Amino acid sequence: MGVVVAASSAGTAFEWYDFFIFGSLTQVISKTFFAGLNETAGYIAALALFGVGFAFRPIGALVFGRIGDQLGRKGAFLVTVTLMGGSTFAIGLLPTFAQIGMASPILLILLRVVQGFALGGEYGGAVVYVAEHSRAERRGWNTSWVQTSAAFGLFGALGVIWLSRNLLGEATFTAWGWRIPFLVSMGLLAISVWMRLKLHESPAFSRIKEAGQASEAPYAEAFGQWRNLKLVLLAFFAMMSAQGAVWYTSFFYIQVFMEKFLKVDPATINLVIMVVVAASAPLYVLFGRVSDRLGRKPVMLAGMTLALVFFFPGFRALERAANPALAVASARNTVVVVADPADCALQFDPVGKASFVSACDIAKSALANAGVSYTNQAAPAGSPAVVRVGKVEVASASAKGLAKDQAKAVRGAVEGRLKAALKAAGYPSKADPAQMNLPLMLAILMVFVVAATALFGPLAACLIELFPTRIRYTAMSLPYNIGTGWIGGFLPFSAFAIVAATGNIYAGLWYPVVFTAISVVVMLFLLPETRGRPLDA
Repeated sequence: MGVVVAASSAGTAFEWYDFFIFGSLTQVISKTFFAGLNETAGYIAALALFGVGFAFRPIGALVFGRIGDQLGRKGAFLVTVTLMGGSTFAIGLLPTFAQIGMASPILLILLRVVQGFALGGEYGGAVVYVAEHSRAERRGWNTSWVQTSAAFGLFGALGVIWLSRNLLGEATFTAWGWRIPFLVSMGLLAISVWMRLKLHESPAFSRIKEAGQASEAPYAEAFGQWRNLKLVLLAFFAMMSAQGAVWYTSFFYIQVFMEKFLKVDPATINLVIMVVVAASAPLYVLFGRVSDRLGRKPVMLAGMTLALVFFFPGFRALERAANPALAVASARNTVVVVADPADCALQFDPVGKASFVSACDIAKSALANAGVSYTNQAAPAGSPAVVRVGKVEVASASAKGLAKDQAKAVRGAVEGRLKAALKAAGYPSKADPAQMNLPLMLAILMVFVVAATALFGPLAACLIELFPTRIRYTAMSLPYNIGTGWIGGFLPFSAFAIVAATGNIYAGLWYPVVFTAISVVVMLFLLPETRGRPLDA
């Protein structure tokens, strides 16, 4: 059993490593492959590209789920790890936007699609394979090792990034050193393939295959029969809605928040996240084991409820711990954009095509790039836009009808005046390491980690116990990958876009709050306890 768990978990950890290095290098990716966009648009585009890989995960889940339910679990997840490793290595070799223009982000998008497609089939195969080898009383414990592989993958990604940054220096790392974490994946791929080639087919699948009971139409059975379709819907709304929201807020959006809004140095963020990720690894296994004793439902419900009540107070406390000067300045000198509403566009431009040349738009763009929260106040029609920083007023300016160079000069002048006013009001350009309360930052992050691991640790066992063997790979993989792929994968992009659109750095948290609340209600009232169910049904 130990070999089965080790081989499945190691391969999954490697695939998570591949996927996580991209999410952890969003800032560098935006500068390297989206240099033709403005700063905010480039950052949003990079976050959206992170989500693109997740968008294709449900397709991979369907393709490899069918293969796994018809031909076997082993072959399906052997193919997925190879696809994942090859595409990740190729990203490390891509030319930049400066070298080949728009062809660069197009190639990057294609490789992200392959990554997402492969990862969609990976997780389901790994957890099904482990669960079908496990005794009922240890199923939560054994499958939680696959869950903890996400921590090993993320820790490995952050570790290689941190080491590369410190050995090369930030300038060299940004120029070309970012490629190293991607290229390292080739060695990890070889190890993962070697380990998985030594595995045999799962006993539960072998029995139904020998008896001629394997599904001939997994899609029709899983999604065309109400008794199975309602289980798919239940899995999505009761578990995966919260899983995507809680896990990706706790480990990814929190990095975006600290870097973009709290102005924490990226190397410090990497180090802090590495610490909490390392601490998270045993928690998956602990909560998986607890679910073998107490049941899957109470453990997962406790985790998602903790996250739900802690989202807003936790992020506000994080601001005070990571950048106390920003917290003080925001409280003492609030920022208000006073402008004619007709002069203001929605500050949301994922493709960088909007011009944002009105006086209102230029002011809001400057504040969004600075990561400063602001509120809006309507002014009479035709009034010039003004930004109030405390009691100081900064006039904006319009660039309508101006040539590109002239418009750039106008924007630069407005940004310069705003930066000076913000500095005078005590707004820091970056977080001061000497003022950071690192122990408090770690404590806040650990609350989110406990919530995420309590939810994720028992989740695999619960999903597997919910579905019959004939369609288990297909049926459980789809809701899992929609939850993590669409809700979780697009969370950093969507939350950041909400902040850019509203001007409130905390507004993006409504995204995970809504999805988590849905799961809390559905799980509480509709999800049955699955602990101990036989898997041969």
